[in-house]
Amino acid sequence: MSDIDVHGTVAGGFEAVRAEFAAVVAEEDGQAGAQLAVSVHGRPVVDLWAGDQVTGDTLTGVYSSTKAAATLVVALLVQDGALELDQPVAHRWPEFAAAGKDRITLRDVLSHRSGVIGVDGGLSAEELADDQVIARRLAGQRPYWRPGSAYGYGGFVTFAIVGEVVRRATGSSLQDHFEARIRAPYGLDLYLGLPEALEDRFRPVLPGLASPDELAAFWANVPGPHSITGIGYGLNSTPPLDQVAFLNTRRVRALGQASAGGVGSARGLAGIYAAAVSGVDGRAPLLKPDTLGEFTMLHSTGRDLVTGEAGQYALGFQAKGMRYPFLSANAFGHNGSAGSEAFADPRSGLAFGYTRRRFSFDWSYPEHDRLAAAVHRCLRESA
Repeated sequence: MSDIDVHGTVAGGFEAVRAEFAAVVAEEDGQAGAQLAVSVHGRPVVDLWAGDQVTGDTLTGVYSSTKAAATLVVALLVQDGALELDQPVAHRWPEFAAAGKDRITLRDVLSHRSGVIGVDGGLSAEELADDQVIARRLAGQRPYWRPGSAYGYGGFVTFAIVGEVVRRATGSSLQDHFEARIRAPYGLDLYLGLPEALEDRFRPVLPGLASPDELAAFWANVPGPHSITGIGYGLNSTPPLDQVAFLNTRRVRALGQASAGGVGSARGLAGIYAAAVSGVDGRAPLLKPDTLGEFTMLHSTGRDLVTGEAGQYALGFQAKGMRYPFLSANAFGHNGSAGSEAFADPRSGLAFGYTRRRFSFDWSYPEHDRLAAAVHRCLRESA
């Protein structure tokens, strides 16, 4: 794949990132396309893209990287005093108290400790497109473990709970708050509800590639649809959720459900983190130090009941300091199933965003480590 052209720019001292990105896209079916954007203290230092029909402006599905955008909304509302982390969800949403959920707090939900990761019988793809529909189904559901006793990732439903709390507390949807307070003011290419007028910039997510032997080994170890892992990933519906098709559906993109329905670019992903921790274009950071400290503090570590050892969480965010040991302890971010990755390190001012269009057949993305390490090396050497 040496004929893959890499486009874009890097600042002086970050040339090695361009070389690593070129190697990654050549090895990972570069024709499908990828983007990488990095800033330091709000200053762009990397802006690269490659692949057929992919530019720096291309939009694609970012899946659970959406959760970071949703969490920023919550953090702002907590900072405003409009939400309280340790208040039971049922205080704002009385129906949620059913089936032993009366004491589950917003903090429990954001740290994946609520036990509410899906519903018996599953949610159809049509239902999973709409946070309010998901919320109605979740209201009567009994948790899958005693709340607070363990933690487990609810890939497609967690922020439907959060969104319902936001809607009842403020009268506006989480998506509307994101648009008004974060996306529009900063001109970010990250959408929780993609306007029809921007559909021509969207490129669909492509299915993963694998040899017959790789596929056989993968399917031999796939969790059952009604296991904790299967429920957490929405596989317990009939038919099981097709994750690749999910964001390739216009209705999903239009509604922008807050757990996994976001559409954006690497620039947009890096941009929300730069806005949160460093500020951009002379603006102050979105999050004050106390808010940032609360939301980037480790909350759930050890073994995730759904994802195994992979899950380590702050509040709403993944704990990226645990994922990448070269980052600081309170580095935070969120990846997504199609291969997106995004994070910030408040200590260094680093903001990182990466997208790819080719789904991995086994949800494995080793290039994240390579690209993050290359960026870190260049940042350290240029300091």
